[in-house]
Amino acid sequence: MAQRQAHLRAKAAVDVEDAVAHLRSTAGDTVALSFIDALERGVNLLTRSPHAGSLQFAYELAIPELRAWALKRFPYVVFYVPHENHIDIWRVLHARRDLAGAIQSDG
Repeated sequence: MAQRQAHLRAKAAVDVEDAVAHLRSTAGDTVALSFIDALERGVNLLTRSPHAGSLQFAYELAIPELRAWALKRFPYVVFYVPHENHIDIWRVLHARRDLAGAIQSDG
């Protein structure tokens, strides 16, 4: 199967910007860049293996095919829905947040 494209929703883009800003201010530019690298690697993996993420939140929130993938080395979770030609990235949230509540509020 061909690699899918990744489409970042507006809220996911804001999540990433907020995470980078937080990491830059608390841990420095090097850590923020490492986060971006980890996110890019994770998204690349998901475009090749779109069913790799957990369906836990799909069942919990009754959102068909919503999947969650935890980043390596950073406490962030990528929420996405795989489609035939792309993956739709809904959110990129810190794992200590109320993840289900944040997704549910997106309605």
